[in-house]
Amino acid sequence: MTAYVMLANWTEQGILKAKDSPRRLDAAKKALKEMSGEIKSFYLTMGDYDMVVIIEAPDDAVAARFSLQLGMLGNVRTRTLKAFPEAAYREIINSLG
Repeated sequence: MTAYVMLANWTEQGILKAKDSPRRLDAAKKALKEMSGEIKSFYLTMGDYDMVVIIEAPDDAVAARFSLQLGMLGNVRTRTLKAFPEAAYREIINSLG
């Protein structure tokens, strides 16, 4: 599984219905699980982003589809970063020569 860091901000629609957001998070967890992925952790944050979500997905296409489906609901806008675990980081650096 590939890890991704998803940075999210509420849209105007999303913040107006913030009380519904735990239900929306549960629905997002279910949707990603149905795509063979998983939300590993979720954080409400202060600063430039309202939420940080760590997900795992089988591939980039699943991560992209999940991000698009979230965006289409109109409650959040996301930025998704592919994350390399420490072992992969070390392998990449060691391959530099």
